[in-house]
Amino acid sequence: MAEVLVYVDHVDGAVRKPTLELLTLARRVGEPVAVALGAGAADTAAVLGEHGAVKVLTHDASEYADYLVVPKVDALQAAVETVSPAAVLVPSSAEGKEIAARLALRIGSGIITDAVDLEAGEAGPVATQSVFAASFTTKSRVSKGTPVITVKPNSAAVEAAPVDAAVSELSVTFSAQATGTKVTGRTPRESTGRPELTEAAIVVSGGRGVNGSDNFAIIEALADSLGAAVGASRAAVDAGWYPHTNQVGQTGKSVSPQLYIANGISGAIQHRAGMQTSKTIVAVNKDAEAPIFDLVDYGVVGDLFDVVPALTEEINTRKG
Repeated sequence: MAEVLVYVDHVDGAVRKPTLELLTLARRVGEPVAVALGAGAADTAAVLGEHGAVKVLTHDASEYADYLVVPKVDALQAAVETVSPAAVLVPSSAEGKEIAARLALRIGSGIITDAVDLEAGEAGPVATQSVFAASFTTKSRVSKGTPVITVKPNSAAVEAAPVDAAVSELSVTFSAQATGTKVTGRTPRESTGRPELTEAAIVVSGGRGVNGSDNFAIIEALADSLGAAVGASRAAVDAGWYPHTNQVGQTGKSVSPQLYIANGISGAIQHRAGMQTSKTIVAVNKDAEAPIFDLVDYGVVGDLFDVVPALTEEINTRKG
């Protein structure tokens, strides 16, 4: 069976959930071979093996932390030349898409970004995408070279498939461009205790109808009762009510949670582009004609200042 390279997104050896989803998808089209780079790379092997990685290629060097994405591209190119895979899968983060694009250019291959599903095809892996602000679903495959595919988080359920992963050191020679852009400093992001927005299974968002930064407290309370991430529409972010890092939409982040709750959000195409692939969508809006209701699975026509606190209270009561 052909091998499929999976780029491992980890933090000091702690593997992030999107990588485990990629391993699930990789098993549909071949045998997963994981590529873990940087500090703690060797510590990822146990978790990767539990989720089906038959091989784990590791490489640790200071370049991965000291410089931007080029060293990682160099390593993935070396892995492609070593393994000759049927495809390369990369998490569809901002960094992941840059790595994937550079890699595809390097190896002379086609690229598919923001896939939401993957299946085996007679002529290679077939990727499903939601396009034109998620108004259409397409199936595509790369016709030239080794397919490089980025996959959106929450596109597949994480499935355990324990194997004894063979761990080996990847031989990497860094290119002249690898040290071109140096990281001169880092500021740790302040933790909210909530899940990462793009990886969360549940997202609770607020929009123009929240009517102020102080009122986002009721959105946060609902999110905390569900163990959810907090999102915001562009209107709320532009008004300064919530940080841009939490913006969901075409100019913000794309999310595909199991449950998306939109509160006081009209449903403009800019916002829909970032959340329309959510599995179940619920909206609370006092305007019965709001475009968001054309999209939802469940809609509540009502004042969010009445509905959201009541919902939060009911959830906390049932949990208690």
